[in-house]
Amino acid sequence: MDKVSYIGNADVNAIDDLYNTYKNDPSSVDEGWRKFFEGFEFGQTNYEDSGEVPENFQKEFKVINLIEGYRRRGHLFTHTNPVRERRHYAPNLSIENFELSESDLNTVFQAGSRIGLGPATLKDIVAHMESAYCESIGLEFHYIRNPKRRQWFLDELELDNRPKFTSDDKKAIFRKLSEATLFEQFLQKKYVGQKRFSIEGGESLISGLDQMVRRGADLNIKEFVVGMAHRGRLNTLVNIFDKDLTELFGEIEGKEFDDDDTFDGDVKYHLGLTRSIEIGDKNLQLTLAPNPSHLEAVGPVVEGITRAKIDDYLKSENEIVPIIIHGDAAIAAQGVVYEVIQMSELDGYKTGGTIHIVVNNQVGFTTNYKDGRSSTYCTDIAKTTLSPVFHVNGDDVEAVAQTFIIALEYRQKFNKDIFIDLLSYRKYGHNEGDEPKFTQPKLYEKIANHPNPREIYKSQLIKEGIIDEAFDESMKEELESKLDSKFETSKNEDKVVVTNFLDEIWKDFDYAEEEDFDKIIDTKFPKDKLIVLGKKIATLPDGKQIFRKVLKLFKDRLKMIENDKLDWGMAEMLAYATLLVEGHPVRVSGQDVERGTFSHRHAVVKTEDEEEEIITLNHLEKDQAEMTIYNSLLSEYGVLGYEYGYSIAQPNGLTVWEAQFGDFMNGAQIIIDQFISAGEDKWNVQTGLVMLLPHGYEGQGAEHSSARMERYLQSCGDLNMQLINPTTPANNYHALRRQLKRNFRKPLIVFSPKMLLRYPKAVSTLEDLASGSFKEVYDDPRNIHETATNVVLCSGKVYYDFIAEAEERGIEDMAFVRVEQLYPLPKKQIDEVLAKYKNAKNIIWGQEEPENMGAWVFMAMNLRHIDLKCVSRLASAAPAAGAKEIHLRRLKRLYDTLFEYAAVAAK
Repeated sequence: MDKVSYIGNADVNAIDDLYNTYKNDPSSVDEGWRKFFEGFEFGQTNYEDSGEVPENFQKEFKVINLIEGYRRRGHLFTHTNPVRERRHYAPNLSIENFELSESDLNTVFQAGSRIGLGPATLKDIVAHMESAYCESIGLEFHYIRNPKRRQWFLDELELDNRPKFTSDDKKAIFRKLSEATLFEQFLQKKYVGQKRFSIEGGESLISGLDQMVRRGADLNIKEFVVGMAHRGRLNTLVNIFDKDLTELFGEIEGKEFDDDDTFDGDVKYHLGLTRSIEIGDKNLQLTLAPNPSHLEAVGPVVEGITRAKIDDYLKSENEIVPIIIHGDAAIAAQGVVYEVIQMSELDGYKTGGTIHIVVNNQVGFTTNYKDGRSSTYCTDIAKTTLSPVFHVNGDDVEAVAQTFIIALEYRQKFNKDIFIDLLSYRKYGHNEGDEPKFTQPKLYEKIANHPNPREIYKSQLIKEGIIDEAFDESMKEELESKLDSKFETSKNEDKVVVTNFLDEIWKDFDYAEEEDFDKIIDTKFPKDKLIVLGKKIATLPDGKQIFRKVLKLFKDRLKMIENDKLDWGMAEMLAYATLLVEGHPVRVSGQDVERGTFSHRHAVVKTEDEEEEIITLNHLEKDQAEMTIYNSLLSEYGVLGYEYGYSIAQPNGLTVWEAQFGDFMNGAQIIIDQFISAGEDKWNVQTGLVMLLPHGYEGQGAEHSSARMERYLQSCGDLNMQLINPTTPANNYHALRRQLKRNFRKPLIVFSPKMLLRYPKAVSTLEDLASGSFKEVYDDPRNIHETATNVVLCSGKVYYDFIAEAEERGIEDMAFVRVEQLYPLPKKQIDEVLAKYKNAKNIIWGQEEPENMGAWVFMAMNLRHIDLKCVSRLASAAPAAGAKEIHLRRLKRLYDTLFEYAAVAAK
């Protein structure tokens, strides 16, 4: 490779075009180029007068190449690593690689105008570029395509516009750094070997966050929402979120939770908190979301919380800022990071830009960074959205503070994501009981002898005459005394309290008790108003060019109102409509949800000519709440995490996520297991999130049959979720309305249908919607209590299959009872129905899923007082057969097994 061609050399044709543009209109090029061309013409005039063109004039472009080299690759040659030597990249930025030499160092070049110096010597130009790009701060930004954003960074870094700190500012930074350092040292002394995942080695994170929040107050930001894993979390809670030390010490000591035995709680470095803090005359709200040990899982949750707050009451992206704090190994390896980044510019998910901070420990658990990624940097995923990346030395606390402030200002100005790679280390290995020298002996030999950031900054401030040893000792004594006092106070506390970290939002809601699920919830809605809403839903505006098939669908919906036969899609739309006019916003997202995977919803209609979106649900009444519905990116993990976050910050709205097929929830299993099913038990966090999971065996193969209800049922306990498998449009309608008619919230998992969406017998009347309520159990409507010799308990679409087959075989003495709610299991209602069948010889659980799947094991475990038999497909590894013929053969065997009970009873 040619030694000067490797680096963004100035394209002669491009410069020529730019020069012609300048000649036509000097104001049309940026200031740096304008000054350069002014100097160029001045020099050219002098050269023409003398009849000579000196050599340094030809070298102007080589100096430009050098400047561009620093801008593009300077980040590779920075002093950003506090404990390791940087990898060496070749060729480097030596002037010889740009056909310049030491003899040129004192020559004045007009190229200095490009960096705000005016005509300057090469020596000064190099010094300026080294200072801007190759010291404690490195910046990757040149791939940004927007010239205004690129120029903004040039101005911030090259024109000496970086934040500057007064003596008082530096003392404040030192104090926050001291709080972080002494807190960790105190815990290390008081709780020897106790896991706390300290921030030691990266203490400048705390002083940097403090400066960011303070600058946020100046910028009129009202809220910050933060997500982070365990590394440094306790320190962040105490020194940024002002968590009470007495509470924290109680949590570290493992004291009981101030709740009954059913509450499990969580470890101290997973808990969340919301605090209001005062900075000058401004009041800011800081929220730290709780999270599990699954690294990066909290990222989409933070984004959802942020968007809910924007939609609900802030109405401006600039009043709230999401911050996600990553680990270097996690951001490089966890796929959900990519999903979240791909959401950042999408209408349904954008939050005005996220500040991503990587606490780069240079090791993941015990894996060295060279084994943890293929990319140059752990932050290279930022280039997906052309987001700028700062790399900063964690030992240079002022550089860290500058970087955090600049990052915030960039986010506020451009509403785009930005990344900060905070190069640091971890002092004690993965946790305080670990022995890091097992796997990184050389690195930890260096770390053992390396001064911490506080000691480094202290020496700097003493040298600058800003503080002295007496100042330092006084501060240490004050902070240590506070820690000791709180530690002693904590000994008198018997229990610790875990509150909902969004307690202000949830203050008007209760937690559910078992008896609450026995109550009939009033979900009625006046029939005359339902008719009006139904007609509005089904009426498209005049004068629009609508696809003819869509027009027919909407005409069919009008006929449903006239004929009083509502299908699944119409009843679902009416559920949303009634909630909207009652003031409850509705948000639906997922893959293809606007029309629905099976084209049953059509909540959004697009005109043929302009693709204008029409949402009839937003044209019901003047003061109604808003319906928002978004086709999501092809993501389950990230999107479901986002919707969970949205739902916990918007308890008065209905938040719905629909899987394209129910088994697609596999891709979001972490969110289901760690947040949705366990969040209330761990963190006292309620959610009313609805998950629609299409489920049913119709011969579509293993991947499109089962929503794996057995997995949800296995996770059910402590009234943590509601699982329903409804069979009528009306029951689904009432279930959706019930979500917002109680004074508590629970996740609702709906095993929604495919076949039943258009099944002629799966219809409901307006009266069913107007005067009914959700029914946990449906008795057989044929009133065969005296004659039935067998009773089949079943759930979902298989009910219609069983009924149809029974009619086909002429079987009339087998009753089919539908269990519409699987959890909390309505045992009382089941027993009441079964008591009516006094002549039944067998009680059977019938399901279409294999024996090791579906609800059978759950039913057998919870209905032990019943001699319950099971009819199902045989146990299987895959949920369903891939071939249609096999599906039909197994279905026949299922029917034969079931109706053999009827044959035996007949004999």
